[in-house]
Amino acid sequence: MRKGASNAGTYTGANGFRHIDYIKITIFGFALTALWQSMHTIILPRRLLDFVAESQKNTYLTLLSIPGQLLAMVVQPIAGAISDRSGFSWGRRRPYILLGTMLVILFLPGIGLAGSFAILFATYCLLQISSNTAQGPYQGFIPDLAPEGRRGLASGVKSLLEIVGGAIAVLIIGIFMGRYSAGEGSQWLWLTLGMLGAVLLVVMVVTMLTVKERPGAGGSQVPLLPTLYKSFKIDVKANPDFILFLVSRLLIFMAFATIQQRAFYFLRDVIGVANPEEATGRFVAIAVASMLAVVYPTGRLSDRIGRKPIAISSGLLSAVAIAIIFFNQNYSSILIAAGILGVAVGAFSSTNWALATDLVAKGEEARYLGLTNLATAGGATLAHLIGPVIDFFNAYSPGLGYSVMLGACFIYFVVGSALLMKIKGRR
Repeated sequence: MRKGASNAGTYTGANGFRHIDYIKITIFGFALTALWQSMHTIILPRRLLDFVAESQKNTYLTLLSIPGQLLAMVVQPIAGAISDRSGFSWGRRRPYILLGTMLVILFLPGIGLAGSFAILFATYCLLQISSNTAQGPYQGFIPDLAPEGRRGLASGVKSLLEIVGGAIAVLIIGIFMGRYSAGEGSQWLWLTLGMLGAVLLVVMVVTMLTVKERPGAGGSQVPLLPTLYKSFKIDVKANPDFILFLVSRLLIFMAFATIQQRAFYFLRDVIGVANPEEATGRFVAIAVASMLAVVYPTGRLSDRIGRKPIAISSGLLSAVAIAIIFFNQNYSSILIAAGILGVAVGAFSSTNWALATDLVAKGEEARYLGLTNLATAGGATLAHLIGPVIDFFNAYSPGLGYSVMLGACFIYFVVGSALLMKIKGRR
């Protein structure tokens, strides 16, 4: 383990890195997940119903989401690569975190002001650009600052904070948007957006004030245009494990994203719950409680036994949860499956991210971790393609489209887990 300072920070070695420091370098993920979990799970699906026909809601959710998430796939690696080469006096990551967060806060009211699908679409795309301008550089904190032998622990803390942020936001916003849905006025939507903006602002300020990067700690000083050109370049021969990692992560996050994106409509159309907003919030809350129980210990455990065994088991356990939903379509069984899925997601999130930090190229940490968004956002983007498929099969037989959706998720989880077995990387 290195005892000297990292390329980008003042923390040195395991002895100089306190427990609170793990929180400082990962707390920004709390706010980002709160924003996007609530946006994709409840706000956008509900807001769409203000503009589009009931029979076309899945198709329009696809049309809304894919371009925005394609933007995320492009912006995040570029922002990460630019931060890798930056050398500002107050750090190479934090300036972009400040810029991206302030732009998100600026554009967030557009979700409430939108009077048409077109305006909602434009606002969503602007939010994706802004958020990923901050997220790409932020993801460089763990390889920059965390001790090399404790990155599993750091990834566990990161996942823990992300899960807590997403859970709290979805649970509260599920209640708020449920009242908005019941016709009690737009104030509930504005309260939702205001809460998300406040969380982002506070957490951004905490990050700016508490994370200490080494002044002028830039990496390669390659000119900007070559940096942009090389942002998406991967040496396949030199990094075959990273390619396998990306494809596996793509498939597994496709499955996670499909469940997240369609949970509201599935509970509403197939299960027939009285208040789908609150039912979705409870589904997420149970999943999150299970995640919280495992995300930190599995991150630490991966430092001891390796990332792959836990990540592979998590993917297969997720397939079991999907099978339960497929064969027992009642709300009680779905809540049981939510608990199982939560355990799997929590274990996968912490160990898979730790595996990513193991595989990134030295000196290009933020760029390579930004490239993981090709799998994360790419999985979410491809997941949306099933929207028209759901509507097509539902038109043929009510509920059949959602059965097709669950079958696809089962396949994604199994194949993604199988690909992880082929990775030969470090423990």
